[in-house]
Amino acid sequence: GAKQSLMGQCVKSKYRITLIRRRHMMQIVLPRPHGKSFAHRSELKQAKRIVVKLGSAVVTRGDECGLALGRLASIVEQVAMLQNQGREMMIVTSGAVAFGKQRLRHEILLSQSVRQALHSGQNQLKDMTVPVLEARACAAAGQSGLMALYEAMFTQYSICTAQILVTNLDFHDEQKRRNLNSTLHELLRMNIVPIINTNDAVVPPPVPNSDLQGVISIKDNDSLAARLAVEMKVDLLIALSDVQGLYDSPPGTDDAKLIDIFYPGDQQSITYGTKSRVGIGGMEAKVKAALWALQGGTSVIIANGTDPKVTGHVITDIVEGKKVGTFFSEVKPAGPTVEQQTEMARHAGRTLASLLPEQRGEIICCLAELLTEKKEEILNANRKDMELATTLGRLSQPLINRLSLSTAKLNSLAIGLRQLAVSSRDSVGRVLRRTRVANNLELEQITVPIGVLLVIFESRPDCLPQVSALAIASGNALLLKGGKEASNTNKILHQLTQEALSIHGVADAIQLVSTREEVEDLCRLDKMIDLIIPRGSSQLVREIQRAAKGIPVLGHSEGICHVYVDSDASIDKALDVDSKCDYPAACNAMETLLIHRDLLRTPVFDQIIDLLRTEQVKIHAGPRFASYLTFSPSEVKSLRTEYGDLECCIEVVDSMQEAVDHIHKYGSSHTDVIVTENEETAEQFLQQVDSACVFWNASSRFADGYRFGLGAEVGISTARIHARGPVGLEGLLTTKWVLRGEGHTVADFSEQGSMKYLHENIPVPQGSFN
Repeated sequence: GAKQSLMGQCVKSKYRITLIRRRHMMQIVLPRPHGKSFAHRSELKQAKRIVVKLGSAVVTRGDECGLALGRLASIVEQVAMLQNQGREMMIVTSGAVAFGKQRLRHEILLSQSVRQALHSGQNQLKDMTVPVLEARACAAAGQSGLMALYEAMFTQYSICTAQILVTNLDFHDEQKRRNLNSTLHELLRMNIVPIINTNDAVVPPPVPNSDLQGVISIKDNDSLAARLAVEMKVDLLIALSDVQGLYDSPPGTDDAKLIDIFYPGDQQSITYGTKSRVGIGGMEAKVKAALWALQGGTSVIIANGTDPKVTGHVITDIVEGKKVGTFFSEVKPAGPTVEQQTEMARHAGRTLASLLPEQRGEIICCLAELLTEKKEEILNANRKDMELATTLGRLSQPLINRLSLSTAKLNSLAIGLRQLAVSSRDSVGRVLRRTRVANNLELEQITVPIGVLLVIFESRPDCLPQVSALAIASGNALLLKGGKEASNTNKILHQLTQEALSIHGVADAIQLVSTREEVEDLCRLDKMIDLIIPRGSSQLVREIQRAAKGIPVLGHSEGICHVYVDSDASIDKALDVDSKCDYPAACNAMETLLIHRDLLRTPVFDQIIDLLRTEQVKIHAGPRFASYLTFSPSEVKSLRTEYGDLECCIEVVDSMQEAVDHIHKYGSSHTDVIVTENEETAEQFLQQVDSACVFWNASSRFADGYRFGLGAEVGISTARIHARGPVGLEGLLTTKWVLRGEGHTVADFSEQGSMKYLHENIPVPQGSFN
């Protein structure tokens, strides 16, 4: 009914609506009122009419003769995909000169070889040289072949194309301009992709500074694309070149930085380099054209269309709002960019690391005091988030539970932070070992911060002060990216954290990313961030692990925890359902209950089932368990499932060894438990299970940094290098080596040298490197 109502309204509108089927869902792509460009990348998904400008370096081979067919094919595929989504796509292309040059060279060489063969008695060919080819002739010879190639490629996607060649006059002459506009609109109406190029066969050479008042001249395909975009009220212009985007200085020079977002007032901060090896434009011409289009209401992105790692998805990535290339925007955000925040955090983090341990402890204690003093402000902010989440209904009950704060939670946080403040006194700068390498040459290995941490967390705002305190104790700079469902709570907690940091002048060391940065974009800051720690659902962690190809990720993707009830289990201990029911949304809650076969049809088994049902736990049967029952619960779809709720799987095993094998096959190396009174069986289980936490007769819910006495944790790691299990202060430190000598050289220790290596361990001094 809602869809029919919407369709009824749209039919009355003057706008055309395109319905398409994608992933078995009907989508409606509506045009938007033109006149104002998009303010943020995430809005680019709304772009209806798009121009893709292909520079000469994108479509041309490295030898400048002929086209880069592989790149061109992937670009056509992306344009076709967007066209089939109901968008209106146009292409402004170079390449006619290069294609024509290839054809003419071939014809000239063939002609020369025939003539020389006729004039040579022995048919011996002399060295043949190809004359310099005039660009207009190349364009005339190559344009038809270029269009035939586009037509053939788009035909594979059942899309028709049309060729339009233009010159400056087609825009400056009012009648020609109206005709061009009408033609393009008609082509778009018929779902045809217009392919536009300057008519290089007849176009005069560009005249410098020939722009009319308020009108950009068509000097190259950059200016053509900009003029076309404004003329056709285009939402987005994508200009593909052979560089990643706009840099503040020529690419390849020292300290050249890619500009993520460029604003009209930033022109003076740019130093331009030379233009590309082909084409007649250059970055300065691109920026001028981009700013002209932006002023006309079209959003612009300049990006790389030649990099083989991204060519196959650069256009679709841009339209999806991903952080690709340089985005031109008229709206400058009030706060710093995430790159600037990272630089600020790194700078202040180095000062934080140089503080005395007592000073870092004072900051943490101050934060603990603020959590209790300002608890009403915190809880009020949390109530706003809870009300909004409940009203929108977008969060599951487990996530609602994680979002909620209480006085008890804040008190526990404060206690944990005070414990951490005490334990952090001997952290940064701690000497791990000392070695006398030779006389008067001493070596120390000391603990140091990792650098800049990025912690991405969902729903749980109590994560913010915990992680912040650990970063402070370990001297690390910190970027925090919380879920928008907890934005009010995160904001007040971050303000309190910065208030505590300010007592020693390092408030910038911890930054809350409040801009509309996508997680995937943050994971690409590999030159600025040293470690990513995800705190959230298994889906979030997996997405981060896929996206962060250049940055180490510390965490676990799933919390599939097992409890194995052995044949020698105590009935009282076996009946403890704390592992499942204490907090089922936690990653350390039991998800699979393994029961020894000998316990089936015994009072112990019956009581376990009855107790789970009393606690309203939904039971899923594993394949073997289901085979023992006439009327069984629903058979589990997968033995590798994290329910995160009052649900669990029950499976039957024949022995402790079979339980271990099951855990290794279906577990996630998080936390696994054995319930038994047989000490030998228990010890074998503890030694054989390769998980971060392995318990005997204890709830899996003990797998927590606070409960382990770490004060707080940044998460649980299931990795097998660096930190493992609950990661506290120690897991956020690395080491460096300090050598103190008196002008020693390696040559002193050669066979002809006067010195010998001693490598003697010497006592480690008390206190820190600081």
